[in-house]
Amino acid sequence: MTNELGPGGRPVGAAWSRSPVYGTRGMAATAHPLASQVALDVLKQGGNAVDAAIAANAALGLMEPTGNGIGGDIFILLWDPKTKKLHGYNGSGRSPKGQSLAELKSRIAAMKASGELPEDYQGIPSHGPLPVSVPGTVDGWFAVHDRFGSLPMNQILAPTIDYARGGFPVSPVIAYYLDRSWAFFERTYAGTPHLENIQSTWFKGGKAPETGSIFTNADLGKTLEVIGQDGRDAFYKGSLARQMADYFEPMDGGLAYEDFADHKGEWVEPGGVTYKGYELYELPPNGQGFAALQMLSILKNVDLTQWERGSAEVFHYMVEAKRLAFEDVARYYADPDYSDIPLEGLLSDAYGRERFALIDPKKASAEFGPGDPKIEGEGDTTYLTVADENGMLVSLIQSNYRGMGSGMVPDGLGFMFQDRGELFSLEEGHPNVYAPGKRPFHTIIPAMLMKDGLPVMSYGLMGGSMQPQGHVQILVNMLDYGMNVQEAGDAARFLHDGGSDPTGDHGDPLGTLYLEPGVSAETIAKLEAMGHKVKVDSSGVRFGGYQAIYVDRERGSFAGATEMRKDGTVVAW
Repeated sequence: MTNELGPGGRPVGAAWSRSPVYGTRGMAATAHPLASQVALDVLKQGGNAVDAAIAANAALGLMEPTGNGIGGDIFILLWDPKTKKLHGYNGSGRSPKGQSLAELKSRIAAMKASGELPEDYQGIPSHGPLPVSVPGTVDGWFAVHDRFGSLPMNQILAPTIDYARGGFPVSPVIAYYLDRSWAFFERTYAGTPHLENIQSTWFKGGKAPETGSIFTNADLGKTLEVIGQDGRDAFYKGSLARQMADYFEPMDGGLAYEDFADHKGEWVEPGGVTYKGYELYELPPNGQGFAALQMLSILKNVDLTQWERGSAEVFHYMVEAKRLAFEDVARYYADPDYSDIPLEGLLSDAYGRERFALIDPKKASAEFGPGDPKIEGEGDTTYLTVADENGMLVSLIQSNYRGMGSGMVPDGLGFMFQDRGELFSLEEGHPNVYAPGKRPFHTIIPAMLMKDGLPVMSYGLMGGSMQPQGHVQILVNMLDYGMNVQEAGDAARFLHDGGSDPTGDHGDPLGTLYLEPGVSAETIAKLEAMGHKVKVDSSGVRFGGYQAIYVDRERGSFAGATEMRKDGTVVAW
């Protein structure tokens, strides 16, 4: 027995959820209340959804440095109401052009010999200069702004510059992650100049900022001011690029000026599959968005509604679909400039049926391998979405990858570089093997749900391999079980961890099925009887961070949802 106080009641909807937020003229859903407000203010100043999304993303880089920042990469799906077209932007950066696979392996071996890495360490280090790839966020901002933005960039970045200099109160979940990050960096970089830069930027006095304390980052404010005034090239070819290159110059294996100067993201064609009369669109590899599409392509072969949403059967089919899809992720997903990926085959209905046929409805399969589709024609992240009164929708995700990033903080610039290069494989011949100037496998994925050629929902769910799993769970909750946009995110989730991954690691093929406490004891027992290795996790840490904007064309309104497991909020007018 326990005397812990449970939740109160609600007059409408599920007792464990909240109401969606409604609006008509504009809406923003982000992982921080002040970032959402920044986006709404930009909309009220006459900006469009692109302007507001960039403003919010800049604010999140300051206010949620545990998940994102201008040292990371960015992916965007954008609905343009004028042309009635869905656009995709891949803003991921590349590995150093001056470092070969052999040189990388030699440097890793030297780190093992010196004791910087354990002798049995596998893969690319998670921190230091070796996992750093060129940050693509600033390029992504300007690419979409040049094409679709309306307000000048210095005006868009001004609110974040003001907060960076004047300060803002730290929110609870971010304070929790900052404390975890400080413990790691203090242990990892003790006695090094790297720790000095990390500490002076985020952990003044040798401790993490507490909830409600006022935090400033004047260096980041100055950096954003230069970007706002001098444009994209300030970061990739101008004064900031030279400062970043000078920072890496004395390090063994870091980025060079040419890596920044040569960087450019690209516009890409989103891919989609149908499910329950809707079409889900995701960006193609080097990201993992197509894993969500593969899961849906498999699941469309069974009617999940014959069981209750919380039943073991529904979890079982979704988990097995995930396991099947992720074996293909490990085998095929990589930088398409370096590998022929059977994209159409992976998403075909025939291949979905073929993979579905491998699922045993009564028990978890001991092991799945990748399929052979025919060619027919944890990480920490932030996700945000913005809609404006003209119908433009932006689905934006941005990340430094693991934790706050690599620990590499260029002198006086106020941000940390990503460690996304950790996700390269060192296995020669693997599609995702490290190569100079190559984009690593990416976990961050924005999503857009469409119906009859028009957007229905812009949404995302952050958190490493949780992302495609979460995308599918949200849609099953809504399209199969009729939950509203907020209930779909508040409902208990699963995360399956295990199997092969794109680094070449072949983990436990059965893996572990993590469930939140909202899943019943009866369902857990049945899943275990079916052969799943189940663990219940009440922390909320593993299960991502969801934001969404739903377009109700019949009523002429937006409905927004945000993540109960994070600090965020939805604002509207």
